[in-house]
Amino acid sequence: MHQYPQRPRPDEQPSYQEYPPQEQYQGHQDFPGYPGPPHQYPYRRPDGEQPAAARIPEPKRSRRRIWIGATVALALLLGGGGFASWKLDWFSGNGEDVSFGKNTPPPATGKADPSAPATAATPSGDPDVALPTGPRSGFKQTTKLDDGTIIAKTRLAGAKSGFEGDVWVWAPKEYDDPKYAKSGFPVLIALPGGNGFPDNYWADRSLGLQKAVSDGVKAGTSLPFVVIMPVLNPDAKYYYDGSDIPGQAKMGTWIAEDVPDFAKANFRTYKSRDGWAFMGSSSGAFVGMKTVLQYPDRFKAVIASGGEIVPDSPLWKGHQAEMDANNPEKLAQKLIDTRGPEVYINFQIGTKESGKERMTKFQQQYGKGPVKMTIRDIQNGEHNGWHYVRGMKEGSLEWVSKVLKGPKPEAG
Repeated sequence: MHQYPQRPRPDEQPSYQEYPPQEQYQGHQDFPGYPGPPHQYPYRRPDGEQPAAARIPEPKRSRRRIWIGATVALALLLGGGGFASWKLDWFSGNGEDVSFGKNTPPPATGKADPSAPATAATPSGDPDVALPTGPRSGFKQTTKLDDGTIIAKTRLAGAKSGFEGDVWVWAPKEYDDPKYAKSGFPVLIALPGGNGFPDNYWADRSLGLQKAVSDGVKAGTSLPFVVIMPVLNPDAKYYYDGSDIPGQAKMGTWIAEDVPDFAKANFRTYKSRDGWAFMGSSSGAFVGMKTVLQYPDRFKAVIASGGEIVPDSPLWKGHQAEMDANNPEKLAQKLIDTRGPEVYINFQIGTKESGKERMTKFQQQYGKGPVKMTIRDIQNGEHNGWHYVRGMKEGSLEWVSKVLKGPKPEAG
């Protein structure tokens, strides 16, 4: 039985509202205690009691069980008129078609088809810039931020993995600024903890990930990342460790190849690894770190929050060699032995959760040569997404922004 904590003290709260209205959530029905989509009522436990605060309870063993709980106090937050205004401002347009990159240069052939490749167009300045290759995906709005930016969802059929799943995306205001029209943007692939299916909780505005990026851009402490948020697993029954486990859905190929290819098809990105990073919590942190170590030629950095170190899916049974090939300990040692390229791992850990000893041991043993590691303590932080976003605002976004490249505006 999960024990839900009392409300965090006011000094622990993120800048956004602690108890957002139910419409703000995007349907994490696979997490007991987490409200459903906008048209559903918030989840209630069988005993009728509501959990006291949103959190990802710390797993008792490895990362096998991780949950997010949330309290919804709509009546305390909004009156009738306030609710109507809030709903209109934040959720008008949900379900409508969304397009990104209104100022992206068209193909040199002049084709009007939005799905036509733009490979013939040549961006000015940085030769590392990659214009969208197409075909363009169809996006539907799922929520809107206060600054008018949109989180949208699409269905991606992975050409290389054969897996089909949902992907959420968000682009900062700078992406549609005409002076950045020919510039690439860094990509941050955000992976959830828990079952990671059928939703990705980083697409929920209540956790504040996108707002943290926007605020960081204004403060000069964050690059304007395009955030890509795929489902992590093909079902809610097992963990697949973001790997191609023999006989199972190829989730390693999905994360490492199909999702980045999707980003390249739809957004102005970078050809080199200097524009690619992961962030994730718990099981998603493991997958992000493992993928960076596994493909250092494609990805450069990861923010791993409350993460685990070794693969532990029960589906690995009988496949030791394949599991070893997805073990960060062995991958880090291989990278050290081959002397590069350099990768950057920023662990985040709350002072109220366990697991730092695993991170410290991993850093002491493998944080050498090309494997650069830091550990950020989140004061009074627990095993939940809100506190991990706070850690990102307090320094981890600035850290990853310093090791990646950002967009360059055109002169004039």
